Amino acid sequence: MNFDYSDDQKMLKDEARKFLAAKCDAKVVRSVLDNADRAYDEGLWKGVAEQGWLGVAIPEEFGGLGLGHVELCGLAEELGRACAPIPFASTVYFVAEALMKFGSAEQKAKWLPKIAAGEVIGAFATSEGKGPVTARSIGTSVSAGKLSGEKIPVTDGDVADLIVVLAKDGLYLVEKGEGVSAEVLETLDPTRSVAKLTFSNAPAAKLGSEDGIAAMQAVFDRAAVLLAFEQVGGADKSLEMAKAYAFERQAFGRAIAGYQAIKHKLADMYVKNEIARSNAYYGAWALNTDAGELPLAAATARVAASEAFWFASKENIQTHGGIGFTWEADPQLYYRRSRQLSLVAGAPATWRERLVSQLEMKNAA
Repeated sequence: MNFDYSDDQKMLKDEARKFLAAKCDAKVVRSVLDNADRAYDEGLWKGVAEQGWLGVAIPEEFGGLGLGHVELCGLAEELGRACAPIPFASTVYFVAEALMKFGSAEQKAKWLPKIAAGEVIGAFATSEGKGPVTARSIGTSVSAGKLSGEKIPVTDGDVADLIVVLAKDGLYLVEKGEGVSAEVLETLDPTRSVAKLTFSNAPAAKLGSEDGIAAMQAVFDRAAVLLAFEQVGGADKSLEMAKAYAFERQAFGRAIAGYQAIKHKLADMYVKNEIARSNAYYGAWALNTDAGELPLAAATARVAASEAFWFASKENIQTHGGIGFTWEADPQLYYRRSRQLSLVAGAPATWRERLVSQLEMKNAA
């Protein structure tokens, strides 16, 4: 079985890489990092929307391109390489997927075309504090179509127009406005904003009829695969940066790439990246075909990609040596993003537990 991209998918990735190289270099990322008043790069967001990327997996009947999730995985990988400072993941991996999975025909017709056109930014609000999200940890409730509660942290919650909120009895759609307030939080990666959202009798519409925790996990499984591709892209870029610097930096009359310690660093990064890529491809297949193996594939991809990106970003800093820790050097951008992405949709420990439980279920079957 060939898990590699097709020629058309490779062409899409190549064009995406060229676009991001022109529109999202380190200066663009730093323009958001260095400016507390900017939550994301508006020009890049508009450009991505014009490219049609927001609607790649959205059916044509709802204003998307209808290409599929494998194509979206390819774009996610390129966005990860570029460390793109835009709310793409929150909007596309979470809110759009939740709508396509659980939304009614009316909800899909209303919101998916706006997402595809870049007119709406989304956020997925589940956590209410420390620890994993469980049925007992959810205090948010809905009465007579009005939702009340607090969610923290919510990635891109401060800029979101449409929020999918986990309440005691399921998922709900809430528009930013009446009864919704946001408080921006300080995080390790300011290029992806995070907020505390407070809902006070905010108008809410039920999204699907499924149990809330089960519906949340179904969305998490789908988003985990896409996040894994972002992480693989970031890990690959970190390796490339480390390798380029190792060949450029001279010590004792030779490039440091010639020293065994550096060779081992680069080799270890490469191995972890390739393991993560293989697992991500498995996840892409399961997501694109909606296979029953998706929960297992998603957990496998998520665990491997989180480990690979963290390791590569850390070793990239180490390879750069003294300058690697400075504000002027770019390795920090990827270290920050590796930490941020690893916590979206559940911490690594949560996904490792899910992986073990999925393997136990598979072996018991």
